[in-house]
Amino acid sequence: MTKVDFYTGTTDKLRTACQLSQKAMQSGVRVVVGTPDANTCESLDKLLWQYPLTSFIPHCRSNDDEAESTPVLLVQDEERFPHHELLISLHPDTPSYFSRFERVIEIVGADAEDSARGRARFKFYRDRGYELRHFDLSSKTNT
Repeated sequence: MTKVDFYTGTTDKLRTACQLSQKAMQSGVRVVVGTPDANTCESLDKLLWQYPLTSFIPHCRSNDDEAESTPVLLVQDEERFPHHELLISLHPDTPSYFSRFERVIEIVGADAEDSARGRARFKFYRDRGYELRHFDLSSKTNT
């Protein structure tokens, strides 16, 4: 069964996605980052080319020819993935395809609306019996 981790209280969801993608990639885990719209996908794409400052995170879109061999994939309106290890979700609602992954990370911002949507997603997973963990980033520096 899919394991679900919530990272809450971040002031920069895209940077948090980069940090978690880098950490997973360094551990040999392949990542799919689910984005809710074209603007978010494009912004994350640009940030991944600059993160970390001394390098970049190899990535592409999930429908690119290189997707099978690329450690981090960006997804928007796509449900075909070459690997199913880790989904980092930036969606406001639970993605329909989440259960295809071994692990899901839900990133929740610090603002009231995103927190409320995050609580709804947490309840969704909890009510269905998924194993949940929570990491509060509000006391950490989100750089």
